[in-house]
Order: sequence, then structure tokens, then C-alpha cells
Amino acid sequence: MKQLESLQIGNKTIRIPIFQGGMGVGVSLSNLAGAVAAAGGVGTLSGVYMGYREPDFYTDPMTANLRAMDEQIKRARQLADGGILAINLMVAMNHYDDMVKQAVASGIDMIVSGAGLPLNLPKLVTDPDVLLVPIVSSARAAGLICRSWFRSSGRLPDLVVVEGPLAGGHLGFSPEELKEGVAATLTDIVSAVKDSLKEWEEKAGRPIPIIAAGGIYDRRDVSQVLEAGADGVQLGTRFVATKECDADPAFKQAYIKAEPDDVRIIQSPVGMPGRAIRNDFVKASETGRIPVTRCTRCLAPCDPKTTPYCISEALMRSVKGEVDQGLIFCGANAWRIEQIVTVQEIFAELTEKK
Repeated sequence: MKQLESLQIGNKTIRIPIFQGGMGVGVSLSNLAGAVAAAGGVGTLSGVYMGYREPDFYTDPMTANLRAMDEQIKRARQLADGGILAINLMVAMNHYDDMVKQAVASGIDMIVSGAGLPLNLPKLVTDPDVLLVPIVSSARAAGLICRSWFRSSGRLPDLVVVEGPLAGGHLGFSPEELKEGVAATLTDIVSAVKDSLKEWEEKAGRPIPIIAAGGIYDRRDVSQVLEAGADGVQLGTRFVATKECDADPAFKQAYIKAEPDDVRIIQSPVGMPGRAIRNDFVKASETGRIPVTRCTRCLAPCDPKTTPYCISEALMRSVKGEVDQGLIFCGANAWRIEQIVTVQEIFAELTEKK
């Protein structure tokens, strides 16, 4: 089996190119990200509503989120033992520009961005030591981002996360592709993106490594995407069921209790399909609109009078432990998880030489 090899990106060394996916709200914060970074991988904080536990969250959400971001990044840095820290920021979020700037000011090493095309990211981050990493689900998207970045700023991605159809959370595929199982496989997308990046690697005079994400669960999955041309892997679902994960224990137990039929494709209010555990909340959302009782204007566009439900409130309830009344995003392999382990145990399994 192919082995993971360290990556040198500018002045940063990723000792073990295992990226922990950003999971919000509150699932991957300083505790999990710091532990993954300390293990030699890339620990990723989710930038979605980081201030959801702050006392002024509902009166001044922007200030609460930016303050919490600064605190969480600095705390993760203390835990990271010199490792690499990233933050995942959704393009669809309001105040995206402010969050990018705060992450840089707080000392983040890497900004990973998806849920839309992060075409303006290089204009917001002028420091070349902060690595910029778009998330794509096709060669076309990768080429569009490279072309836009190169024309506007002369910059190109430091790495690219290629996300396949088995990932958790919001997905860059049509509902029909996902439900009918006809979406391109992760290995096929990795190969296509690798080919599309060749011309941009020539312009940059350096490689643009690919990090494969979506449905990667075990050592065999790692080897398959490396054979397809990936340089590293990203996992989200497996890191939820760890002692270090920032979510409530009930949230982790929802993964352990999940059966294969519980993992479903849903339509998110964000306007994209997503993958989640079908619980009482999801069942209720399928039969009618769940009224929004308070709104913090997190997404653009979103009308609280017509949206099927408030996705932010649903995610906050679940991460706090109200798992039947909230939304639980997960990857396609969530049902395979049987127990809570440590971050280090996952690293040992995925890097085992066979």
C-alpha cells in the first residue's frame, strides 16, 4: 500500500498529510484541531458560528464570533505542539471577509474555503505564509479558481482539497447525482483535478498538492486515493468519535448508534444537498417548515420568513447534545463507527505500514 509522505509547502512542513475536516457548528474547535496538529496532521477549526456559546451571541453575533475565533485559534496553538492549524470558512457565510481577516490576525496557518467559490480569497490574504486552500468537487471548479486567482493576484492555491460525493455536510453535487449514486467517484475526481492542475503548476513553478476528502475511513481508502494521485487525505466523520472532539458526548453517540439507513441525503436551507443522520428533526423538516424564532443573519441570501428551518440553530442544538432536536451532519461511513477512540489511535491506524 502507498504511504503518506510529508509535504513541504513554503516554509511549512506537514509531517503527516492527514487533514481533519472543519465541522461546525462547534464540532471541531480548539481541542480537536489542537490534538490533530500535535499528532502531525493539520487540525482544522470550523469558522461557522464559533461564538455560539458567548453571552452576547444573539445581541451581537459578529463580535461574539470574531472574539471566539481569536480565543479558539490561540488555544489550539497552545495544544498544537508546533503543528499546523487551519480554519474552514464557508463562502456562503455573511461577514466572510471579516472572518478571513480575523483568522489571519489571530495567527492561523491555513485557510480552507468552500461552500461556494472563494474567488476573492487572495485579495483578502496578502501574507504569503498563510496557505490558501480551496475545496472543489470537480476539475472545472479547480480550473476556474486557479484562473481567477492568477488573473486577479498572480497567486495560485497552495493546496487543493478535492471533496467527493461521500463526504458529510454540504456537498458540491446535485441531489439527483447523490441519491441515484451516479456522481463521479472520489478517485476519478482526484485524477481529473490532478490533470487540470498541471498547467497551473507550470505557471507557479511548484507542485499544487491534492488532499482527497469524502468517505475516507481506513488505510485501504487512503492507499486508493494516493494511487489516484492525491498527496494527502482529509477525514471529518472519524474524528467526531474521538475523546478530543469538541462536541457533546450525545452527539458522538449519535454516530455510534447510527445504522446504514440512518445516513441520508437532505436538502439544506443553504441551497445545497447535504448528508446527515435522519433523526426526529430531519423527519419533521421533511413533512413541513420549521418556523424560525430568531435570526442572526448568518447566510446570504436567507429569508427567515420562508427558509425551511434555521440551519444554524439546528446545528447548535445538536452539538450541545440535543441530538433529536438538531441537525447532525455526517459522512457516508458514519454508521461504521463503533466506539470512541483517540486522535492518536486514528493516526496510528491510517499510517500503519502493510
